[in-house]
Amino acid sequence: MPLDRAFAALRSGPSGLDETEAQRRLAEVGPNEPVARGTDTLLGEVGRRLANPLILILVFASAVSAFTRDFANATIIIAMVAVSVVIDVVQTRRSSRAAEALKAKVAQTATVVRGGVEREIPRREVVPGDVVRLSAGDMVPADARLLSAKDLHVNEAALTGESLPVEKAPDRPETSALQMGSSVVSGTGAALVVVTGPRTAFGEIAQALARRPPPTEFERGIGRFGTFILKTVVLLVLFAFVVTAIRGRDPLESLLFAVALAVGLTPEGLPMITTVTLTKGALRMAQAKVIVKNLAAIQNFGSIDVLCSDKTGTLTTGEMSLDVHVDPLGTTSDRPLLLAYVNSYFETGVDNPLDSAVLSKARRDPLDSAVLRHERQDVSGFEKVDEIPFDFERRRVSVVVRRAGEVLVVTKGAPEGVLAASTTYEVDGRAIALDETVRARIVGTYEALGRRGYRVLAVASARVPPREAYSKADERDLSLAGFVAFVDPPRADAADTLRALRQQGVTVKVLTGDTEHVAVHVCERVDIHTAQVLTGGDIDAMSDPALAQRAEGTAIFARVSPAQKTRILHALRARGHVVGFLGDGINDAPSLHAADVGISVTNAVDVAKDAAEIILLEPDLRVLLDGVMEGRKAFGNVTKYLLMGTSSNFGNMLSMAGAAVVLPFLPMLPSQILLNNVLYDLSQFTIPTDHVDDALVRKPHRWDIDVIRRVMLIIGPISSVYDFLTFFVLLRVFHAGEALFHTGWFVESLATQTLVIFVIRTAGSPLKSRPSAPLAVTTLAVVAFATALPFTPLGRLFGFVPFPASFFLFLVVATVTYLVLVEIVKRALLPKLLA
Repeated sequence: MPLDRAFAALRSGPSGLDETEAQRRLAEVGPNEPVARGTDTLLGEVGRRLANPLILILVFASAVSAFTRDFANATIIIAMVAVSVVIDVVQTRRSSRAAEALKAKVAQTATVVRGGVEREIPRREVVPGDVVRLSAGDMVPADARLLSAKDLHVNEAALTGESLPVEKAPDRPETSALQMGSSVVSGTGAALVVVTGPRTAFGEIAQALARRPPPTEFERGIGRFGTFILKTVVLLVLFAFVVTAIRGRDPLESLLFAVALAVGLTPEGLPMITTVTLTKGALRMAQAKVIVKNLAAIQNFGSIDVLCSDKTGTLTTGEMSLDVHVDPLGTTSDRPLLLAYVNSYFETGVDNPLDSAVLSKARRDPLDSAVLRHERQDVSGFEKVDEIPFDFERRRVSVVVRRAGEVLVVTKGAPEGVLAASTTYEVDGRAIALDETVRARIVGTYEALGRRGYRVLAVASARVPPREAYSKADERDLSLAGFVAFVDPPRADAADTLRALRQQGVTVKVLTGDTEHVAVHVCERVDIHTAQVLTGGDIDAMSDPALAQRAEGTAIFARVSPAQKTRILHALRARGHVVGFLGDGINDAPSLHAADVGISVTNAVDVAKDAAEIILLEPDLRVLLDGVMEGRKAFGNVTKYLLMGTSSNFGNMLSMAGAAVVLPFLPMLPSQILLNNVLYDLSQFTIPTDHVDDALVRKPHRWDIDVIRRVMLIIGPISSVYDFLTFFVLLRVFHAGEALFHTGWFVESLATQTLVIFVIRTAGSPLKSRPSAPLAVTTLAVVAFATALPFTPLGRLFGFVPFPASFFLFLVVATVTYLVLVEIVKRALLPKLLA
């Protein structure tokens, strides 16, 4: 419809909405998100945890106990459930709030006109009727009607699958629509937002296909672990229930015992421990200037063993300066600088350091000719007619300008591409036909600059007939004016940082669009191995298996396109590597998706930040190294919980199932098992605060369920040996009855399975690697509480009785020798498992 009708329909205008109306509409239509996020109410979170099958069984058991008038047991079971759920909800909500606060730091924004004033707002706050400004690198924030455009080209691949950009114009109905999910490749524009959020075309697709993203390696590992534990639980529970029933015990008591056994074996605190650990890791990473958008990506971040990155801004300072401007044969000339300036001045694509360096050079160093000086200072002599935007296949950008009735195509780009489109070259104002001999000399000119470490662009022009629009077909019969060369010095600490990354098991590979000579020159200065170099041409000639083999031993990939970068990442992953990719440009989005971990920087274009899971607040490899180490620490703490919990829990539950066969009474009451389990979990809630020693972070480790299974099957039975020793001492030495047996084993089992964290938490000596203060306090406090409990009225409520002082002596000896034995086994076991 006509624009005036469109404004009227949306009750808006060219100056946009006022802030009050915008806030009212936001409350009315909701956040501008493709898939509406449900609000997690406290009641909803509690309900989800109560829906856990084990929790439901416990609630059912409590109801049955109440029905049979065993109110004490029913109350205890419900109290244990309530404590577990409350702690889980509180800790998880705190972690979720912290994670959301971190994500808000890198939330995507949109430029809107509110009350006639441009301002940046979070993209989720855009509403129908807003007028938005768009430029290259922006994501289109909502479905919108184009109001104005200047050489606007939009990538709509997310919606149409078409990889080539589409030109947009407001005066043609078929090109005036912009949709959420598309991105601006070049040019600028303004648009009127029509619909937002789930009502957009992209939102409808997203909702129809709403599903979880592919699981990370960490999530797959957790899933495999859950399946393994489930199988073990089912076998032990069935065994315990059948044995106790056969021995003629009360069926309800047998059921409660079996259920409590299942709860005791299941590390039900794992989701909470995992969330809290990863969140604390994310908070520490934020202090290291690394923001994590997806908590599950932390483990993959710590597992990276290959990091692929461009050199600009990471290995180098990213501060380009134009140092040389020469004619095609290498003689200093102002003509290429003038044409480069005209091209950079009128180009509307993504801001980049090369254009900034051209404009800065022209302002800083006046040209010799008074005429050229006038043209440099005041481009009113040139009038822009059209633009042929940059793309990563042509590797060049052209502007069409008019001056004194003459129309010129001015092209700037990769030397080989511009030279291939040229038929003449300029020397001293004369255009001379190119032949093969001269072409070889010209190639020698820009290659010589490349060997000196320069980033080189070629500049050329051609007269074209006047008409309304121009295309890539007009980039032909160019006259090569010469070259402009830029220098971007390496970072002072780049070599040291790369050396530190290698020591931590991370290999850096450089993927760049620059020439082989430039890439090698920079890499030599930062101590990257340069013997093996692959170019884009080499890659195109290789099959995927051949590329996978070559890529593993190659550190430099030069003159590579976005598609070739993606092939390299797939090839490295096919060889079993965990690959990180650091990118910040429009063309990097596919590679960010293809890597195990997509990493971008805070000043990257929206497309790159959307695709990335990790955002660096500084484009510095040192920051990235700090983030990798924090990721490994977070994973190390989750691994501690799993190794400790599965081994000690498995040992205790194995003992309990075995004791049920030979004892004339239950080895522990269901309520006592549940209390034991709750106290154990309380002691572990501080694991996320613990230190991680060098053995766990020295190199990347991938999730391996076999490690956990072997630790459980080796250390678990050691715990069972001490449990059976405790049974013998209680029955033969102390002649314990049912109550004293329950008490003695409760205290011994809790002491051994809790204190073993001081051994399991480190691959080295527990005396040299000290735990964090919170972990030490909670662990010792739980053991002290359990030891004192039988002497309190609360202990009698659970069926405990005071034990003799001589049993306390046995308890100390048994616990110390158990920890020593586990330490001996751990020294022999963990180094092999973590190798």
